[in-house]
Amino acid sequence: MDIKNLRFDTINLGHGSGGLMTRDLLDKIIFETFNNPILDQKHDGAIVKFDGQIAISTDSFVVSPIFFKGGNIGDLAVNGTVNDVAMCGAIPRYISLAFIIEEGLKLSEFISIVNTIKAAADQSGVQIITGDTKVVEKGKGDKIFINTTGFGEVHPKSNISTSRIKVGDKIVLSGSIATHGMAIMSERQGLEFESDIVSDTTNLNDIVNGLLDTFGDHIHFLRDPTRGGLSSVLTEIVEDTGIGISIFEDQMPIDKQVAAACEILGLDPLYVANEGIFIAIVDKDIVDSVINFMHNDVKGAKAVCIGEMTDAHSTKVVLNSRIGGKRIVSPLIGEQLPRIC
Repeated sequence: MDIKNLRFDTINLGHGSGGLMTRDLLDKIIFETFNNPILDQKHDGAIVKFDGQIAISTDSFVVSPIFFKGGNIGDLAVNGTVNDVAMCGAIPRYISLAFIIEEGLKLSEFISIVNTIKAAADQSGVQIITGDTKVVEKGKGDKIFINTTGFGEVHPKSNISTSRIKVGDKIVLSGSIATHGMAIMSERQGLEFESDIVSDTTNLNDIVNGLLDTFGDHIHFLRDPTRGGLSSVLTEIVEDTGIGISIFEDQMPIDKQVAAACEILGLDPLYVANEGIFIAIVDKDIVDSVINFMHNDVKGAKAVCIGEMTDAHSTKVVLNSRIGGKRIVSPLIGEQLPRIC
Protein backbone atom coordinates (compact mmCIF):
# COMPACT_ATOMS: atom_id res chain seq x y z
CA MET A 1 0.00 0.00 0.00
CA ASP A 2 1.09 3.58 -0.59
CA ILE A 3 1.20 5.47 2.68
CA LYS A 4 0.92 8.73 0.73
CA ASN A 5 -2.69 7.86 -0.13
CA LEU A 6 -3.65 7.87 3.56
CA ARG A 7 -4.82 11.01 5.32
CA PHE A 8 -2.96 10.40 8.58
CA ASP A 9 0.51 9.40 9.79
CA THR A 10 -0.31 8.35 13.36
CA ILE A 11 -3.14 6.43 14.96
CA ASN A 12 -5.52 8.60 16.98
CA LEU A 13 -8.71 8.05 18.95
CA GLY A 14 -10.87 8.67 15.91
CA HIS A 15 -9.59 5.46 14.38
CA GLY A 16 -11.37 3.54 17.12
CA SER A 17 -14.64 5.47 16.88
CA GLY A 18 -16.39 3.15 14.45
CA GLY A 19 -16.93 6.07 12.06
CA LEU A 20 -15.29 7.31 8.88
CA MET A 21 -11.76 7.22 10.28
CA THR A 22 -12.20 3.62 11.37
CA ARG A 23 -13.50 2.71 7.92
CA ASP A 24 -10.52 4.48 6.35
CA LEU A 25 -8.12 2.46 8.52
CA LEU A 26 -9.89 -0.82 7.79
CA ASP A 27 -10.45 -0.34 4.05
CA LYS A 28 -7.05 1.05 3.16
CA ILE A 29 -4.90 -1.14 5.42
CA ILE A 30 -6.67 -4.18 6.88
CA PHE A 31 -9.03 -5.26 4.08
CA GLU A 32 -6.56 -4.35 1.37
CA THR A 33 -3.79 -6.38 3.01
CA PHE A 34 -5.72 -9.48 4.09
CA ASN A 35 -8.28 -9.62 1.28
CA ASN A 36 -9.91 -13.03 0.85
CA PRO A 37 -13.50 -14.07 0.08
CA ILE A 38 -14.41 -14.61 3.74
CA LEU A 39 -12.96 -11.37 5.11
CA ASP A 40 -14.20 -9.36 2.14
CA GLN A 41 -17.79 -9.90 3.29
CA LYS A 42 -16.96 -7.39 6.06
CA HIS A 43 -19.27 -8.94 8.64
CA ASP A 44 -18.61 -8.78 12.37
CA GLY A 45 -17.96 -12.52 12.22
CA ALA A 46 -17.18 -15.21 9.68
CA ILE A 47 -18.83 -18.41 8.51
CA VAL A 48 -16.48 -21.27 7.64
CA LYS A 49 -16.88 -24.99 7.04
CA PHE A 50 -15.05 -27.86 8.71
CA ASP A 51 -15.54 -31.51 7.85
CA GLY A 52 -14.55 -33.02 11.20
CA GLN A 53 -13.28 -32.08 14.65
CA ILE A 54 -11.82 -28.61 15.07
CA ALA A 55 -9.16 -27.26 17.37
CA ILE A 56 -9.41 -23.69 18.68
CA SER A 57 -6.76 -21.66 20.49
CA THR A 58 -6.82 -18.03 21.55
CA ASP A 59 -3.88 -15.89 22.63
CA SER A 60 -2.91 -12.30 23.37
CA PHE A 61 0.44 -10.70 22.56
CA VAL A 62 1.89 -7.83 24.57
CA VAL A 63 5.60 -8.20 23.78
CA SER A 64 7.92 -5.28 24.49
CA PRO A 65 9.63 -4.05 22.39
CA ILE A 66 7.19 -4.58 19.53
CA PHE A 67 10.06 -4.85 17.02
CA PHE A 68 13.00 -7.15 17.76
CA LYS A 69 15.72 -9.05 15.92
CA GLY A 70 14.02 -11.74 13.89
CA GLY A 71 10.50 -10.37 13.88
CA ASN A 72 7.88 -8.18 15.50
CA ILE A 73 4.64 -8.52 17.44
CA GLY A 74 2.79 -9.28 14.19
CA ASP A 75 4.51 -12.46 13.03
CA LEU A 76 4.89 -13.50 16.67
CA ALA A 77 1.09 -13.39 17.01
CA VAL A 78 0.46 -15.43 13.87
CA ASN A 79 3.19 -17.99 14.52
CA GLY A 80 2.26 -18.37 18.18
CA THR A 81 -1.39 -19.03 17.37
CA VAL A 82 -0.63 -21.34 14.44
CA ASN A 83 1.71 -23.33 16.67
CA ASP A 84 -0.81 -23.63 19.49
CA VAL A 85 -3.34 -25.12 17.07
CA ALA A 86 -0.69 -27.43 15.61
CA MET A 87 0.24 -28.67 19.09
CA CYS A 88 -3.34 -29.91 19.40
CA GLY A 89 -2.59 -32.22 16.50
CA ALA A 90 -4.57 -30.03 14.12
CA ILE A 91 -3.98 -28.33 10.78
CA PRO A 92 -4.39 -24.53 11.20
CA ARG A 93 -6.76 -22.93 8.69
CA TYR A 94 -8.10 -19.60 9.97
CA ILE A 95 -7.20 -16.82 12.40
CA SER A 96 -9.20 -13.98 13.90
CA LEU A 97 -7.17 -10.82 14.50
CA ALA A 98 -7.87 -8.03 16.99
CA PHE A 99 -5.76 -4.93 17.59
CA ILE A 100 -5.69 -2.72 20.68
CA ILE A 101 -3.68 0.30 19.56
CA GLU A 102 -2.37 3.13 21.69
CA GLU A 103 -3.09 6.61 20.36
CA GLY A 104 0.04 7.99 18.73
CA LEU A 105 1.39 4.79 17.19
CA LYS A 106 3.15 5.72 13.95
CA LEU A 107 1.23 4.61 10.89
CA SER A 108 4.44 3.31 9.34
CA GLU A 109 4.93 0.99 12.32
CA PHE A 110 1.35 -0.24 12.14
CA ILE A 111 1.64 -0.95 8.42
CA SER A 112 4.92 -2.80 8.98
CA ILE A 113 3.22 -5.00 11.58
CA VAL A 114 0.22 -5.63 9.32
CA ASN A 115 2.48 -6.58 6.41
CA THR A 116 4.42 -8.97 8.62
CA ILE A 117 1.17 -10.56 9.77
CA LYS A 118 0.19 -11.06 6.13
CA ALA A 119 3.54 -12.66 5.30
CA ALA A 120 3.44 -14.96 8.33
CA ALA A 121 -0.14 -16.00 7.57
CA ASP A 122 0.75 -16.78 3.95
CA GLN A 123 3.78 -18.81 5.03
CA SER A 124 1.62 -20.76 7.49
CA GLY A 125 -1.19 -21.36 5.01
CA VAL A 126 -3.84 -19.65 7.15
CA GLN A 127 -6.36 -16.91 6.35
CA ILE A 128 -7.31 -13.89 8.45
CA ILE A 129 -11.12 -14.11 8.43
CA THR A 130 -12.42 -11.69 11.07
CA GLY A 131 -11.18 -9.27 13.69
CA ASP A 132 -11.53 -6.02 15.58
CA THR A 133 -9.68 -2.73 16.12
CA LYS A 134 -9.80 -0.58 19.24
CA VAL A 135 -7.80 2.56 20.08
CA VAL A 136 -6.98 3.62 23.66
CA GLU A 137 -5.73 6.97 24.93
CA LYS A 138 -2.05 7.83 25.06
CA GLY A 139 -0.56 6.29 28.18
CA LYS A 140 -3.30 3.67 28.51
CA GLY A 141 -1.50 1.05 26.42
CA ASP A 142 1.97 0.29 25.13
CA LYS A 143 1.89 1.00 21.38
CA ILE A 144 -0.05 -2.09 20.33
CA PHE A 145 -1.47 -5.33 21.72
CA ILE A 146 -2.77 -8.14 19.50
CA ASN A 147 -5.33 -10.84 20.24
CA THR A 148 -5.72 -13.82 17.93
CA THR A 149 -7.83 -16.96 17.80
CA GLY A 150 -6.79 -19.85 15.60
CA PHE A 151 -9.01 -22.56 14.12
CA GLY A 152 -7.85 -25.83 12.61
CA GLU A 153 -8.99 -29.27 11.53
CA VAL A 154 -7.78 -32.11 13.74
CA HIS A 155 -5.44 -34.36 11.79
CA PRO A 156 -7.12 -37.71 11.03
CA LYS A 157 -4.16 -39.64 12.51
CA SER A 158 -3.80 -37.43 15.57
CA ASN A 159 -4.39 -38.60 19.13
CA ILE A 160 -2.63 -36.01 21.27
CA SER A 161 -3.27 -36.15 25.02
CA THR A 162 -1.36 -36.33 28.30
CA SER A 163 -3.41 -39.46 29.02
CA ARG A 164 -1.48 -41.26 26.28
CA ILE A 165 1.96 -40.56 27.78
CA LYS A 166 3.49 -43.68 29.36
CA VAL A 167 6.66 -44.83 31.09
CA GLY A 168 9.43 -45.35 28.55
CA ASP A 169 8.22 -42.72 26.10
CA LYS A 170 11.00 -40.55 24.71
CA ILE A 171 11.06 -36.75 24.73
CA VAL A 172 12.23 -35.16 21.47
CA LEU A 173 13.11 -31.47 21.31
CA SER A 174 13.04 -29.88 17.85
CA GLY A 175 15.70 -27.19 18.32
CA SER A 176 17.74 -24.87 20.52
CA ILE A 177 16.21 -23.48 23.70
CA ALA A 178 15.91 -19.93 25.11
CA THR A 179 16.56 -18.12 21.82
CA HIS A 180 13.42 -15.97 21.65
CA GLY A 181 13.55 -14.87 25.26
CA MET A 182 17.16 -13.78 25.01
CA ALA A 183 16.53 -11.98 21.69
CA ILE A 184 13.90 -9.90 23.48
CA MET A 185 16.03 -9.35 26.58
CA SER A 186 19.00 -8.24 24.48
CA GLU A 187 16.94 -5.27 23.30
CA ARG A 188 15.19 -4.35 26.52
CA GLN A 189 15.87 -0.86 27.87
CA GLY A 190 18.45 -1.10 30.65
CA LEU A 191 19.43 -4.64 29.74
CA GLU A 192 21.09 -4.05 26.39
CA PHE A 193 24.29 -5.90 25.55
CA GLU A 194 26.20 -6.80 22.40
CA SER A 195 24.36 -9.66 20.78
CA ASP A 196 23.47 -11.12 17.41
CA ILE A 197 20.75 -13.32 18.90
CA VAL A 198 17.71 -13.50 16.62
CA SER A 199 14.27 -14.66 17.77
CA ASP A 200 13.37 -18.17 16.66
CA THR A 201 9.74 -17.23 15.99
CA THR A 202 8.39 -19.36 13.14
CA ASN A 203 5.46 -21.57 12.24
CA LEU A 204 5.72 -25.27 13.10
CA ASN A 205 2.54 -26.58 11.51
CA ASP A 206 4.17 -28.15 8.45
CA ILE A 207 6.72 -30.22 10.36
CA VAL A 208 4.07 -31.30 12.88
CA ASN A 209 1.69 -32.22 10.08
CA GLY A 210 4.47 -34.29 8.51
CA LEU A 211 5.11 -36.10 11.78
CA LEU A 212 1.44 -36.98 12.12
CA ASP A 213 1.23 -38.08 8.49
CA THR A 214 4.19 -40.40 9.01
CA PHE A 215 3.87 -41.64 12.59
CA GLY A 216 0.21 -41.06 13.46
CA ASP A 217 -0.79 -41.89 17.01
CA HIS A 218 2.74 -43.03 17.91
CA ILE A 219 3.12 -39.29 18.59
CA HIS A 220 1.56 -39.14 22.05
CA PHE A 221 1.95 -35.48 22.98
CA LEU A 222 3.05 -32.15 21.48
CA ARG A 223 3.74 -28.79 23.11
CA ASP A 224 5.67 -25.63 22.32
CA PRO A 225 7.57 -24.30 25.37
CA THR A 226 6.76 -20.60 25.18
CA ARG A 227 6.27 -18.62 28.43
CA GLY A 228 8.07 -20.30 31.30
CA GLY A 229 10.28 -22.21 28.89
CA LEU A 230 10.97 -25.93 28.69
CA SER A 231 10.85 -26.37 32.47
CA SER A 232 7.23 -25.21 32.70
CA VAL A 233 6.05 -27.66 30.04
CA LEU A 234 7.88 -30.60 31.61
CA THR A 235 6.73 -29.87 35.16
CA GLU A 236 3.13 -29.56 33.95
CA ILE A 237 3.43 -32.95 32.25
CA VAL A 238 4.62 -34.74 35.39
CA GLU A 239 1.88 -33.11 37.44
CA ASP A 240 -0.80 -34.14 34.94
CA THR A 241 0.44 -37.69 34.39
CA GLY A 242 1.92 -38.69 37.74
CA ILE A 243 4.96 -40.02 35.84
CA GLY A 244 8.50 -38.73 36.25
CA ILE A 245 10.82 -37.24 33.64
CA SER A 246 14.57 -37.60 33.28
CA ILE A 247 16.35 -35.12 31.03
CA PHE A 248 20.04 -34.84 30.18
CA GLU A 249 21.93 -31.57 30.15
CA ASP A 250 24.53 -32.77 27.66
CA GLN A 251 21.75 -33.46 25.14
CA MET A 252 20.13 -30.04 25.50
CA PRO A 253 20.67 -27.91 22.36
CA ILE A 254 21.46 -24.26 23.07
CA ASP A 255 23.27 -21.64 21.00
CA LYS A 256 26.56 -20.48 22.53
CA GLN A 257 25.54 -16.80 22.40
CA VAL A 258 22.23 -17.60 24.06
CA ALA A 259 23.96 -19.57 26.81
CA ALA A 260 26.39 -16.69 27.38
CA ALA A 261 23.56 -14.13 27.51
CA CYS A 262 21.68 -16.26 30.03
CA GLU A 263 24.82 -16.43 32.18
CA ILE A 264 25.33 -12.66 32.02
CA LEU A 265 21.76 -12.04 33.17
CA GLY A 266 21.72 -14.89 35.69
CA LEU A 267 18.94 -16.77 33.91
CA ASP A 268 18.43 -20.53 33.63
CA PRO A 269 17.84 -21.35 29.92
CA LEU A 270 15.29 -24.00 30.92
CA TYR A 271 12.95 -21.21 32.09
CA VAL A 272 13.39 -18.83 29.14
CA ALA A 273 10.67 -18.50 26.48
CA ASN A 274 10.85 -20.06 23.03
CA GLU A 275 8.72 -19.35 19.95
CA GLY A 276 10.04 -21.68 17.27
CA ILE A 277 10.58 -25.09 18.86
CA PHE A 278 8.41 -27.87 20.26
CA ILE A 279 8.65 -31.10 22.17
CA ALA A 280 7.18 -34.38 20.98
CA ILE A 281 6.67 -37.25 23.40
CA VAL A 282 6.77 -40.39 21.30
CA ASP A 283 6.75 -44.15 21.55
CA LYS A 284 10.29 -45.31 22.37
CA ASP A 285 10.35 -47.66 19.35
CA ILE A 286 10.12 -44.81 16.84
CA VAL A 287 12.31 -42.16 18.46
CA ASP A 288 15.23 -42.58 16.04
CA SER A 289 12.90 -42.49 13.04
CA VAL A 290 11.21 -39.35 14.38
CA ILE A 291 14.54 -37.57 14.83
CA ASN A 292 15.75 -38.60 11.37
CA PHE A 293 12.49 -37.34 9.89
CA MET A 294 12.80 -33.99 11.68
CA HIS A 295 16.41 -33.56 10.54
CA ASN A 296 15.10 -33.33 6.96
CA ASP A 297 13.29 -30.08 7.82
CA VAL A 298 15.23 -26.91 8.63
CA LYS A 299 12.90 -26.36 11.60
CA GLY A 300 13.93 -29.72 13.04
CA ALA A 301 17.57 -29.78 11.96
CA LYS A 302 18.77 -29.75 15.59
CA ALA A 303 16.17 -32.23 16.86
CA VAL A 304 17.44 -34.52 19.60
CA CYS A 305 16.12 -36.83 22.28
CA ILE A 306 16.60 -34.98 25.57
CA GLY A 307 15.08 -37.51 27.96
CA GLU A 308 12.36 -39.98 28.78
CA MET A 309 9.33 -40.68 30.93
CA THR A 310 10.25 -42.74 33.98
CA ASP A 311 8.73 -44.31 37.09
CA ALA A 312 11.98 -43.88 39.04
CA HIS A 313 10.83 -40.55 40.52
CA SER A 314 7.12 -40.00 39.97
CA THR A 315 5.85 -36.42 39.50
CA LYS A 316 9.40 -35.00 39.36
CA VAL A 317 11.55 -33.65 36.54
CA VAL A 318 15.19 -34.57 37.19
CA LEU A 319 18.03 -33.02 35.23
CA ASN A 320 21.15 -35.16 34.84
CA SER A 321 24.02 -32.70 34.65
CA ARG A 322 27.11 -32.87 32.47
CA ILE A 323 29.31 -33.59 35.51
CA GLY A 324 27.21 -36.49 36.71
CA GLY A 325 25.03 -34.76 39.30
CA LYS A 326 21.26 -34.57 39.46
CA ARG A 327 18.87 -31.77 40.34
CA ILE A 328 15.13 -31.42 40.46
CA VAL A 329 13.69 -28.95 37.95
CA SER A 330 10.99 -27.05 39.80
CA PRO A 331 8.08 -25.09 38.31
CA LEU A 332 8.64 -21.40 37.62
CA ILE A 333 7.42 -19.26 40.52
CA GLY A 334 6.33 -15.78 39.52
CA GLU A 335 7.28 -14.03 36.28
CA GLN A 336 10.91 -14.41 35.24
CA LEU A 337 10.68 -12.50 31.94
CA PRO A 338 7.56 -10.29 31.63
CA ARG A 339 6.21 -9.07 28.26
CA ILE A 340 8.13 -11.74 26.34
CA CYS A 341 5.31 -12.66 23.96
